[in-house]
Amino acid sequence: MTADKIITYCLNRLEGITIVNSWGERGVFYNPENRLKRGVYILTLKEKDGENDSASQLNRKGIYRVNIGVRKSTFEKTFGAVPARPPKGGTVDMGYDYTVTDRILPHPVYGWMSWICCLNPSEETFERLKPLIAEAYEYAKEKFLKRK
Repeated sequence: MTADKIITYCLNRLEGITIVNSWGERGVFYNPENRLKRGVYILTLKEKDGENDSASQLNRKGIYRVNIGVRKSTFEKTFGAVPARPPKGGTVDMGYDYTVTDRILPHPVYGWMSWICCLNPSEETFERLKPLIAEAYEYAKEKFLKRK
């Protein structure tokens, strides 16, 4: 599985989305007819460390991270309580190794917002991510309707 294949998967299955390249990542937003400036995040693909996001060591050759914004209830069922917001440049305090690949984890920085992630998911792990992407898509649509 590659980051490009994940983008293609989204483009082929999710209506009303926009891909935006910014902050060293590609964001998949729900934004039918570009009615909002950006839209509402569904997921992002990050391929390099940022100033405040280096816990996954994305600067390693060939490493990327898919980040998905799921509902709080899904996060809690999967990982337990939503963690506190970390200080700038820090990570959520949940005891995970955020450098491990092919494992669904809390997002190292945005876990406090109920985001999850996976570094370099295999095809098998991506199958487990598909329902989470579908959930994030539906959740983004709900948020979009509240904003427009």
